[in-house]
Amino acid sequence: MRWAFLALALAACSTESPLIPATSYRDRSVPIASTLRFDAGDFAGTWYEIASYPVPFQRGCTDTRATYGPLPDGRLSVLNACRRDGAWETIAGTARVVGPGRLEVRLDGVPLVAPYWVLWVDEDHRTAVVGVPSGRAGWVLNREPQIPDDRLEAALEVLEFNGYDLSRLARTPQGDAE
Repeated sequence: MRWAFLALALAACSTESPLIPATSYRDRSVPIASTLRFDAGDFAGTWYEIASYPVPFQRGCTDTRATYGPLPDGRLSVLNACRRDGAWETIAGTARVVGPGRLEVRLDGVPLVAPYWVLWVDEDHRTAVVGVPSGRAGWVLNREPQIPDDRLEAALEVLEFNGYDLSRLARTPQGDAE
């Protein structure tokens, strides 16, 4: 099944749409910065969504995760998945590094490219914070379905530093990792 909400998430990142609220979760007068420590090879693997900024098309999703893999041309393969009503939904695509910590993501069947900025990754690449310049999306990701309090606190500080409104961040339910 196509994972429609992620396709729409890309639209939320880059264009106005009647399906996507024009709401920004960040103060756009605050500069946003991607990390210089990003390395596509170290970013490869599975990341579990710990928290995100709510969007209507993601309603009902649990166990949300993204898996990245290196491709011979330097891009990353992308496989996003979530569980909705007990069934897994997925969508695949690619990500191209366009600058330090900055990716352009294309999902199969979606006619647009979306910015995906890695704002922070911890020293061991266990936790990452991702945002978009428009502020209409943002995520806290972790290599395990559960995150230690100290890394969650650090991730929240990064979001706040980049102008995100922490009161609007929603935790993502993560059950058993499969």
